[in-house]
Amino acid sequence: MSTKNNTLFSEFGPVTKDAWLEKVNIDLKGGDFNRRLVWKNLNGIEIQPLYNTEDTIDYLKNTGENAHALVNYRSVIVTSAASGNALALKAVVEGINGLVFQIKSNVSVSALLQGLDLNTITVSFVLSENALDFATDFFAYAEKNVSDKKNLKGYLDLGVISDYVTTGSLKANIFKTLAKVITLGTGYSNFKTVTLSGTAFLDSGANQVQEVAYTLNALVYVIEELKAQDISAETIFNSLHVQLAIGSEYFVEMSKYRALNSLVHKVANSYEVSNFKFALTAKTSIWTKSVTDAHANMLRSTTEAMSAILGNVDGILVDAYDKEFNAPSDFSSRISGNITTILREESYFGKVANPVDGSYYVEEVSSKVATKALELFKAIEADGGFFTAFENETIQQQIAEIRQKKIKLISQRRLPMVGVNKYPNLMEKLDPKVLFTGGESNSKVLTPRRAALEIESLRKVSEDIVVKAGKRPIIELTSFGNLTMRKARAAFAYDFLGVSGFEVLQEKSYESAKEAAEASAKSESSVVVICSSDPDYDEQALAYVETFRALNTDKVLLLAGNPVALLDALTKAGLDDCIHIKSDVIKTISKVQNKIQKHIKK
Repeated sequence: MSTKNNTLFSEFGPVTKDAWLEKVNIDLKGGDFNRRLVWKNLNGIEIQPLYNTEDTIDYLKNTGENAHALVNYRSVIVTSAASGNALALKAVVEGINGLVFQIKSNVSVSALLQGLDLNTITVSFVLSENALDFATDFFAYAEKNVSDKKNLKGYLDLGVISDYVTTGSLKANIFKTLAKVITLGTGYSNFKTVTLSGTAFLDSGANQVQEVAYTLNALVYVIEELKAQDISAETIFNSLHVQLAIGSEYFVEMSKYRALNSLVHKVANSYEVSNFKFALTAKTSIWTKSVTDAHANMLRSTTEAMSAILGNVDGILVDAYDKEFNAPSDFSSRISGNITTILREESYFGKVANPVDGSYYVEEVSSKVATKALELFKAIEADGGFFTAFENETIQQQIAEIRQKKIKLISQRRLPMVGVNKYPNLMEKLDPKVLFTGGESNSKVLTPRRAALEIESLRKVSEDIVVKAGKRPIIELTSFGNLTMRKARAAFAYDFLGVSGFEVLQEKSYESAKEAAEASAKSESSVVVICSSDPDYDEQALAYVETFRALNTDKVLLLAGNPVALLDALTKAGLDDCIHIKSDVIKTISKVQNKIQKHIKK
């Protein structure tokens, strides 16, 4: 740097945190700092808006390292050895270096893996039945096809925890089988035979603290069961593979993986195990995906993969963006694989020292997630441990509580999902068959699901209305008065009601409220939204509603805004509802649909 530039920067002294906060409080004009700027998420932790060298940060130990040999997994559904092998070879050609075979029936290991170099390609298997037979054949095949046992990488997943929490029952003799599989895998230090998948926790609505804590509780449960099968704790930790789902809270997600890594070592220390190596992988979540505007899932998967890599995972499985409503196509499968490839090869994620190491923000969040998760972990252990807590539905109830809070935030649009409750794609032609129609829930088990199911159910009702009415209902935005406010409220209404799946027309302005009321009452629309400013509402909203209802009693009439002082009079005159930033999108649109359905029946 030149002397001239050094002189320039020397004129600016360091700014203390107190000085920053003083300036912020001035800008807030008396507003509550903690309420306005401190982020309080559903993990029960508070995250400050800024950190600097004056902050005391507790750095976690053993948070992992950025994986330079990051595994880019693709899931391969195996219906036969030949079809599975063909899909695997195609994936490798497309740049995939890790394969997760979903084995549903007996297949030949040699036929399934033919042409795959086990020295360079990571192979993993999710087994439903006959796990011991498959593992026996696999390790016999590996013995003949790897030049060094250390070259064999991947994992076996017998579904010990994932199947239990989603079905409520353990497979017969599962721990005896697992113990034999562990013995078969002895010597293959980079191939893991004890898989704990915590994806069902987050995909059922849990927060990150719960996902980490319950996974650790499950780990302790598995360790104790395997010790009864004469498998040592050290062997278990060296055979361990943990998989978590990836949510949408970017920094909290990367902190979650760092916290889990640290806490696994803490649990290991309690078993007097200090020198071990386990594998940590991440899978894009079901919870964050949508069937409406499904291409947005590609963006969600990208940010999820970024946060996982920065959280120091060893591998990532990115599901196809259309997996939730379609058999993955060649295109969607290729795109899912390209996400991690681009991040690794072009963005250098996983190729450099982790850029978030030492970041005050990330280190602070990691520490807080770890602290909260450890507290919950200890509470579950004190009450009898994982199995007891699941059998008496403690875990399910705790997750359900967070899930309902998340759903409420989505319905209130305080937790935005593009294409779902914000910025809906009104040009989208959606097959109603892919939409959630509602169903019974079982409180005894965890059911992985999309966060948007309730809104999808709304959309399904709209599609049913289209079938009954023979046309798609029209929402008309009618405005008058102040130009700025009527435009702003029309834009809000367009976005808010677009979630319904009805046809929303662009705003139409009128010279007066009377003219607007008469025109909208006689139009072809099923729903009319009044858009103007509060002063205009004070002067003309009541006259609008009275004029409108004198001409039309069937249409749904809404008002964009919340004129509290006028609500009783407007409601008495015939206004159906108001829509504003505090409105609940599910409740509001349900009311609209109910009135439209009554009109159709007439």
